[in-house]
Amino acid sequence: MTNFEYYKTLTIGVIIGASTVILAFYMVKPEPPVSPQPVAEQVEKHGTFTVVSEYQGCDLVQWQYGMLSEYKYFLHCSK
Repeated sequence: MTNFEYYKTLTIGVIIGASTVILAFYMVKPEPPVSPQPVAEQVEKHGTFTVVSEYQGCDLVQWQYGMLSEYKYFLHCSK
């Protein structure tokens, strides 16, 4: 085996070994803990909610997204 073949084989081995180690660290990396948030907090980031009235025991909620000039209404019943 010549000097060139030796270094070529050594370089390929180092590349394969480093790739395997990097892949292993990536696969076993723990996920960051996710704190549970109520659904209302997750949705409020995308607009504003206002309770405007009550209908048959349910809240009539007005939703408005700041980027749009429109309002949407829906009923929220806590049953």
